[in-house]
Amino acid sequence: MSDDYTADASVDVFQLKARGLQHNGLRQANVGVVLNIVGFNPGLSNAEISRMSGLAPQTVSAILSALESDGLIMRGEALRGRRGQPALPIYLSADGGFSMGIEIGRRHADVVIINFHAEVAAQYRVEYAFPDPRTIFDELAGRAHDLMAQLPAEHLARLLDVGVAVPGRMSEGLERSGVSADLVALWSEIDPGAEFERRLRLPVSVYKDGNAGCWSELIALAPPRPGSFIYLLVSTYVAAGIFGDGHLWDGPTSNSADLAAMLVQVDSGDPRTGHAIASLTALEKRLKAAGFAVDLAQADSWDLEAMKGEVEAWLDDAARALALVVFNTLRVVDARLVVLDSTLSAISERLVQRLRDELDLLQRDGAPTPKVQQGQLGRLAPAIGAAELPLYRRYFSGVHLMDRPR
Repeated sequence: MSDDYTADASVDVFQLKARGLQHNGLRQANVGVVLNIVGFNPGLSNAEISRMSGLAPQTVSAILSALESDGLIMRGEALRGRRGQPALPIYLSADGGFSMGIEIGRRHADVVIINFHAEVAAQYRVEYAFPDPRTIFDELAGRAHDLMAQLPAEHLARLLDVGVAVPGRMSEGLERSGVSADLVALWSEIDPGAEFERRLRLPVSVYKDGNAGCWSELIALAPPRPGSFIYLLVSTYVAAGIFGDGHLWDGPTSNSADLAAMLVQVDSGDPRTGHAIASLTALEKRLKAAGFAVDLAQADSWDLEAMKGEVEAWLDDAARALALVVFNTLRVVDARLVVLDSTLSAISERLVQRLRDELDLLQRDGAPTPKVQQGQLGRLAPAIGAAELPLYRRYFSGVHLMDRPR
């Protein structure tokens, strides 16, 4: 049986979600449908929105009037040269809503504020040896308040949500990195969402970093966006996410899709996890073993040309490991696209090409090789996705629309 989300690759996944229901009790869901259409198809007229949603023209007109009154949409200049009355194109208002995203990584943190167009309005970044739970929440909350203070009062009033992206099983990763046992124990007990809610006085949602990055790269894709794709971000470890069958696979604990935890074998040694081979931590260890004095926190300033031999060898191994991870994932997920990026932007393009080459070598049983393309958001993808997810769920999914700003 065909899957609606994969059967027609020419249809944007958000268009497949854009069907309203003619029932008085479902108005909030219909508001989300209309916002979905406007957001992902800017410039449509009332009549075109009605046709796409399946909602009656008068229903669409009433919803658009309410959204315009709330400042969530704006109307452009009349589209002339058509039959009948000139149509007015409808667009999301960039200032209609704002959200904050905070990523706490194992070696860095990012704080961003985005507007209704998912554009970054303000941002802050810090590097560290590890995130100290005794100080990190105060520091990032303080920086978040600084960024909020930069917003005009009318924009700040529309900042209603915070999303936080953290690595899955943070404490286990820090323990492997040699962080002291008492700090690892603190991380295993701490609730990042509660820590930020107490300091920021806003609703906070927590996501795995790979899931948040996967969502932001989905939004950044040019239409038609696929119903399924695999996301990989080579960072301290390898963040990963799956958008499958029209849904983000976050699981009951938000720790699903830790794809690089798969065991793979790229040489004659024992199988190892993808993290142990393809992460920037693995590259750092390789460089140190070769005598280079490097620190992952300063990776952007590494002299990669001087380290060329080790870097090239790591690229080969990393691409081979990631190809095996992708190959195995494709046995479970029917995806035709892989989005790959790295927080070390200087190697991203080469890593993408190596992954394409390795996947070609792994082609089996006539299965099509997926398209591999570089991500558009780089290191900011998890923080931007953490901001986008609560913004989307508040306004576009029809679930939280009762909390719209007045």
